[in-house]
Amino acid sequence: MTDTVADLSLKQLELLKGILPRLSRVGVLLNPDNMSHPAQLTRLVLAGQKMGVQVVLAEAGTVTQIEPGFALLARERAHAVVLFGDTFFAQQVHGIANVALKHRLSSVFILQDYADAGGLMSFGAPIIDNFRRAATYVDKIVKGAAPAQLPFEQPTRYSLVINAKTAKTLGLTIPHPFWDGRIALWSS
Repeated sequence: MTDTVADLSLKQLELLKGILPRLSRVGVLLNPDNMSHPAQLTRLVLAGQKMGVQVVLAEAGTVTQIEPGFALLARERAHAVVLFGDTFFAQQVHGIANVALKHRLSSVFILQDYADAGGLMSFGAPIIDNFRRAATYVDKIVKGAAPAQLPFEQPTRYSLVINAKTAKTLGLTIPHPFWDGRIALWSS
């Protein structure tokens, strides 16, 4: 099983721009220990240039670096924050959502838990889908299939969750229906 986390930040930027049409500066919180983050940052900077959005950067690889990272993004006048996919960030969704709200920064992450925890929105593949597909692979292997012969699979479904309470707290009006009417779930 694989995912498209590296490409999701581009769509997340588009979603933020849809909610914040005047978005001109977006912050990125990345984990300096995550080897995939520099390549994602490069792609996001290029996409931002095409959209007229400047990207500013902060790093957080420990719990104590999250608050200073968001404070730096706020000082840099970021209007929103994209969080790159990361196991550490996934473990800190509640704290990150609270800090983003404290600094009045709209934010997006790949896991629905983030929007449920108070982040503005999440956009990503439902993780439960990967577990279900992994079970079918286990079944095939148990029945004799060679693992090397099984194809890689990418997600076929993505979920957008917007926390309406957070949007209201941030003074945002969410266009409805949002994003071509293809919204998977609204959270309140």
